[in-house]
Amino acid sequence: MHPSRYRLLWIGAFTFVGHLVIYGIWGHLVPQPYENVWARLVMAFLALIYVLPRISRDPSSTESGRLFSLATWIQLPWFFTWMYWMNGGNAAWLGSVAAMILIYYHATDWRLATLGLITGGIAGWATAEFYGGSTLPFEEPLANVVVITFSWLMGLMLGFSSANLRRARLLNTLSTMGVMAHELRTPLATVNLMGDVLRNLVQHDIPDPKRKKLEELATRLQNLVRSMNRQIDTQISNAQLMRLPREQSLIMAAELVQEVVNQYPYRSSRERDCVQVHIQSDFCFSASRPLFAQVLTNLIKNALHALAAASTAPSPGDLRVDVGLHHGKGRIAVSDDGIGITHEQQQRIFEPFFSTQSGAGNGLGLTFCKNVVEAAHGRLSVHSQPGLGAVFMIDLPLNTSAAQTLAVSG
Repeated sequence: MHPSRYRLLWIGAFTFVGHLVIYGIWGHLVPQPYENVWARLVMAFLALIYVLPRISRDPSSTESGRLFSLATWIQLPWFFTWMYWMNGGNAAWLGSVAAMILIYYHATDWRLATLGLITGGIAGWATAEFYGGSTLPFEEPLANVVVITFSWLMGLMLGFSSANLRRARLLNTLSTMGVMAHELRTPLATVNLMGDVLRNLVQHDIPDPKRKKLEELATRLQNLVRSMNRQIDTQISNAQLMRLPREQSLIMAAELVQEVVNQYPYRSSRERDCVQVHIQSDFCFSASRPLFAQVLTNLIKNALHALAAASTAPSPGDLRVDVGLHHGKGRIAVSDDGIGITHEQQQRIFEPFFSTQSGAGNGLGLTFCKNVVEAAHGRLSVHSQPGLGAVFMIDLPLNTSAAQTLAVSG
């Protein structure tokens, strides 16, 4: 839930020692009717999964999350439920199960915790039955139900509160970024005016060499302003990451792609020439046009960055935007021959604040793209091999009736 290398190491060490200490307490100091030394040893050594280098080195990775979830599921709902049934639901294990429920909701997402409690509870009960079940009668079963239900409801409330807190923090961060980005427009407007002044100076009686330099400087200034305004639009859109507008319009894919490609603020003519558009089959879909234009802009920007990071200069066709149909859906694919993306990065590339560009980017561009595409009931996916480029594919449901209407009106 809060991925941290040191937190994982601490949890692993605490859990390993904790199982051994609890065995000493339940087995000797306060003997319980059923305490299994071999099960305790397995649980203790299972805790070492948390401290494995492949997990603790990158706790935010998908692999670490899966192994953490599996180890936690075995040690908490499965093991505790098994021990609870084998000990006849006595006071010691009733309190242990209640504490386990609260810990489980604190350690992971509330949806995963709820699913884990259900499956772990069933698995723990089945394990107890496999070993012959408890030979002890349950004392006050109704009281046990009340205590466990109360613990579950409190755990659920804890999970909701944590989720809302994380959501509020993310919204505040994004809103602050949006405000800061918006405030940058004022100095950029001044720079744009400077470009206009330089262009006006060119109209006066100025020698040709100076005129060319002034024209070049004015063009570079205004291209810079245009590029920065695009970045500001991205940050303001990112500020709406979790509250995207619901208004939608009918969009012809080929028209939108051509518009975005033509209006993109390229840094050089070589960069512009490397982009090619291929329209195999046009299609119509419903989405927010401004936001979807920003999605394509983000994907083109990332592709150009990947090309710039490659060792060779870009050539025509190194960045391709294809529009067509695929398995009954419309597809827009942005392909590049850049440096590619590793398999590990592909697993996390759509996560907020994760960026493959070290020292650049805020890690929100692709998250924003994914949210916009999913708001249009589409799917954004990536296919890449390191050194062989990448393909970002947008698959969208077709709006055939609207496409026919637009075709007739056109």
